[in-house]
Amino acid sequence: MPESAPARPSARQSARAAIASVADQDSFRELALPEQGLREERLDGPLAWQGYADSRARAEARTGERESVVCGTATVGGTRAVIASFEFGFLGGSLGERTGDRLEAAHRHAREHRLPFVSLIATGGSRMQEGVRALVQLQRVARQSELTGAAGLPRIAVLRDPTTGGGWATLGAGADLILALPGSQVGFAGSRVRPADSDPAAYTAEAQLAAGAIDDVVRPEELRDALGLRLRLLSAPASTTTPPEPPAALGRTDLPATGWEAVSRARAPERPRAAAYLDAHFTERAPLRGDRCGGTDPGMLCGFGLREGRTVAYAAQCGTATTPAGYRTAARLVRLAGRLGLPVLTLVDTPGAANGAEAERAGAGAAIADLFAAVASAPVPVTSLVIGEGGSGGALALAAPGNLWATPDSYFSVIAPELATAILKRGGDETRSTAEQLRLRPQDLVELGVARGMVT
Repeated sequence: MPESAPARPSARQSARAAIASVADQDSFRELALPEQGLREERLDGPLAWQGYADSRARAEARTGERESVVCGTATVGGTRAVIASFEFGFLGGSLGERTGDRLEAAHRHAREHRLPFVSLIATGGSRMQEGVRALVQLQRVARQSELTGAAGLPRIAVLRDPTTGGGWATLGAGADLILALPGSQVGFAGSRVRPADSDPAAYTAEAQLAAGAIDDVVRPEELRDALGLRLRLLSAPASTTTPPEPPAALGRTDLPATGWEAVSRARAPERPRAAAYLDAHFTERAPLRGDRCGGTDPGMLCGFGLREGRTVAYAAQCGTATTPAGYRTAARLVRLAGRLGLPVLTLVDTPGAANGAEAERAGAGAAIADLFAAVASAPVPVTSLVIGEGGSGGALALAAPGNLWATPDSYFSVIAPELATAILKRGGDETRSTAEQLRLRPQDLVELGVARGMVT
């Protein structure tokens, strides 16, 4: 194995051991699933695959399970949830018709009882001994997952080793939040069907995190707490009519006298940034990372936080030029919050959208447009606070129409003063006077009706 490939777990947990590793003690209750003993099958399955019945019998004897997934309810960190845990020892955790039966019944139970859905995945994909009848279970599982999501219930996946094929492309990648164990194989292509010259490191949890496909890699000993926190935050009752309060200002409280002073304050390296605001405002936080399209932006912090017993989704710029991946991640956050009925807080702080050739190739305009649309159509209240630079449309895309606030050490402008000076063909010595003309100070924003007020 190349040095760049993280070490894979030395042993695979059984389905029930995986459940025990995250569930509160003695809280798991297996669901009475309707397919057990009821589905009529040929001896060797729908394809009459010679030896399939014997393979199933050996798998049952080896694992003590009748199918590749165990489904039930449990409390995790005090939150009740439906759990579907894959048994890799049963024919490689593959999905067959009975697997589909169980997963459909589990999703139905989650919707009927208003419970979040947790998938503990360890699978090699669809079961070849059942052919296309097994393959179409992916459509069935995807539909059930979407129905659960549309019902406003959170779906969280935990990727174990391995998570490949259809299990990754449905329950895994289709979840709202995705955690993974270190070193786990994660990818649509399993180890035996990849090109011979493939880099194994590209098919790991760590690689998927870097590519924006999952939200976090969590060590086994931390998984119970990490999963419990996310279930608690995403399942907490929320008021969808009361906007979140804007955070208190952490920097200066006196107002800038001139436009250029406002710009200088916002650009000062000592000014408090988004991470400081989030730490001060929330007692607990869980991140949401990645645009699910191959990109991440460390300058856009997204996630869910607890504020005085209320869960609030947040998207916060960190003072850097925001990339297309950052805008897409924020749009993903806003839409998920809307579906779960959670209010949204955004912190605006960017000199503007990234505007290099790479950003254009990555679809900067489309990504910004998508965030504008997500904020404009959000079915939950959105509150925005400008904490630093408000650079043109790249900042405005994250701003709530009609509920924008500003700190005393911030500014918001149609364009940066330097760029406005250049466009107007003025000399560089006129930048300060141009900043004054742009009326970009926080108090100007209030007078112009763009901001509701200033926080102190």
